[in-house]
Amino acid sequence: MQSQRQEFIGAHGHKLAARLDGPDGAVKAYALFAHCFTCGKDVFAASRVAQALTEHGIAVLRFDFTGLGASEGEFANTNFSSNLADLVAAADFMRQTYQAPQLLIGHSLGGAAVLASADQMPEVKAVVTIAAPSDPVSVTGLFSQHLDEIARDGEALVQLAGRPFRIQQQFVEDAGGHNLKLKIAALRRALLVMHAPGDDTVGLSNAMEIFTAARHPKSFISLDSADHLLTRRDDAVYVANVIAVWADRYLF
Repeated sequence: MQSQRQEFIGAHGHKLAARLDGPDGAVKAYALFAHCFTCGKDVFAASRVAQALTEHGIAVLRFDFTGLGASEGEFANTNFSSNLADLVAAADFMRQTYQAPQLLIGHSLGGAAVLASADQMPEVKAVVTIAAPSDPVSVTGLFSQHLDEIARDGEALVQLAGRPFRIQQQFVEDAGGHNLKLKIAALRRALLVMHAPGDDTVGLSNAMEIFTAARHPKSFISLDSADHLLTRRDDAVYVANVIAVWADRYLF
């Protein structure tokens, strides 16, 4: 695998840090990976999935959303809409520098983001979600005990995965303003939904709602005992290998 550091300008003018993982040989297709909520491009699932996909000839661009990881900007000023805009900016960068992505992969809230933004990337032929919520507003359940404080004071400092993040009321309102199921119904791309039945962060019912809303061609893969963040190497590699085999039908 060849890995190169990249950067591009996000939707709101900030420099976003990225990494392009490519195969040692010819690139058969390009994929764009959207990481989980408050994670980053170097989170275990993103790096392992990208690495395994390169073994199938697929180059993967993964990047830190605005305000996260090595990217510029303030996380408190971001929301689901800004994530969608960053994804479109990433696709524009790929189109201008390499080749537009034909495959979108999103993990957790990143899965909801790729579903919502795919219609702005005409070259995309296939979309994959991993442990994705069927409604972006469900992410507010991760800090539900702070919602009253956020509504009262306009913001609150919350702990997510052991780290402090400032969440503003505009984030909550924006998350509730998206109708993801309408986007899914109009996707017009092949869809692979991947979810573990025991996921205690984003319940399996979310996968069922995504799958039901989508039109064919669509597929569902159970991730059995995998945890939400795919922290076990074998689970991440399994996900990547399944994606590569499934996508072969639609990309090549």
